[in-house]
Amino acid sequence: MGIAIFNTYLVLLFVLVHFGIVRFNLFWKASPAIVLVLLMFGLLVPMGWGAPQGDALVVRNAVSIVPDVAGEVTDVPVVANAPLKAGDVLFKIDPTPYAAQVKAIDAQFKLARTRLGQMTQLYERDAGRGFDVEQRQSEVDQLSGQLESAQWNLDKTVVRAPSDGYVTNLALLKGARVANLPLSPVMAFIDTSVTIIGVQINQIDARFIAPGQEVEATFKFAPGQIYPGRVESVLQAIAPGQTRTSGTAVMPSAIEAAPFVVRVRLDDADFTRRLPAGSAGTAAIYTEHLKPTHIVRRVILRQLAILNYVNPF
Repeated sequence: MGIAIFNTYLVLLFVLVHFGIVRFNLFWKASPAIVLVLLMFGLLVPMGWGAPQGDALVVRNAVSIVPDVAGEVTDVPVVANAPLKAGDVLFKIDPTPYAAQVKAIDAQFKLARTRLGQMTQLYERDAGRGFDVEQRQSEVDQLSGQLESAQWNLDKTVVRAPSDGYVTNLALLKGARVANLPLSPVMAFIDTSVTIIGVQINQIDARFIAPGQEVEATFKFAPGQIYPGRVESVLQAIAPGQTRTSGTAVMPSAIEAAPFVVRVRLDDADFTRRLPAGSAGTAAIYTEHLKPTHIVRRVILRQLAILNYVNPF
């Protein structure tokens, strides 16, 4: 936009000089440099403070699906990238050994309860010892816990979707054997219940940004379109400012002014849900400062939206 304004001035100056409307004296010869300085420090730099612009990215939470029990996969009813609801079955594990374990513990539990009842009756008739009653009660309690754990394992042979979303890059097949190892996920589940849109803003331009301010965004996924929204929050930490507990002294590193991330929410909820994770674009935030610069920023953003038809980068 700055280049367009400057070139427009040069063309206008050429026309005025060519038709003799102004004399091409020292002032008019120096005027392009003067206009360039005024344009830079009177419009472009203040526009970065009052209406900062940055790259936008659509992010969704991903869950690595790791089964709680090991076994052979007997069924994989899901289809990759098909919408799922929370609780839908992702895959099933052969329940036979877990069902047998439940049956065996349940039989012991029933026998222990019967013995506890017998010992209690004998104790109430002064024909038994209180210690025997306590011992049988302890056995019943232990078997009750084991039965609950075994039933939990049996229930976990059916792996369900943790939330609304979809499975991507599905490679799990019937007959495969899975294990409950944290470093061995069997599928990736993309959570669509929450869509995160982050905008990177240079640190020198982020001073006036606050929640609730107006936002406009355009995406490569939807060229030529402008979508309004609002600022949700400014993330209060980025990786360079994070420290971790260690047994070593501070390791100095090159300090760079990495961009801050601003989380925004679009007004069009349906469009937000349709945005694929990883969609890239550009967003502008309109603060309460230097409002005259907002007009230029809106024009620039609409130019970028139109260029999205042909610019793949």
